[in-house]
Amino acid sequence: MAALTRYLLFVVFIVVVLGGGTLIGLFNLPDGWYAALRKPPFNPPNAVFAPIWSTLYVLIAIAGWRTFLRAGGSGTAKTLWVAQLALNFLWSPVFFGLHRPDLALAVITLLLIAICAFIGERWSKDAAAAWLFAPYLLWVAFATLLNGAIVMLN
Repeated sequence: MAALTRYLLFVVFIVVVLGGGTLIGLFNLPDGWYAALRKPPFNPPNAVFAPIWSTLYVLIAIAGWRTFLRAGGSGTAKTLWVAQLALNFLWSPVFFGLHRPDLALAVITLLLIAICAFIGERWSKDAAAAWLFAPYLLWVAFATLLNGAIVMLN
């Protein structure tokens, strides 16, 4: 594949992942319902979420680009990458849009499993892609704990 094509596809991955995540976030902002929920003491301020997710979306896009194009990712790796992105994009509409933290907890648990599976699948074939998911894994593990705490408190 020509270098120009690879770099154009890199830009496409960034635009799709970062742009998709941003749009979903803009259409599913925390509202009065969320403000009224009881939250655990470790709940970060709302201002923290956008910069963290923007950074993570760039890392997710790079890992996806490597998996689909640079590193000759397997069908399993590609499926896991798409699955985690679909689950990621589903969580905000379920939690904030439907006001269903209980159902969102199921979604984020599946997301956490998909992230772990992707890392495990990529580890021996493209360690860079696996490492790119490490901050994502940590954040989603924290977010799962936070989501679970919100379910328990409400």
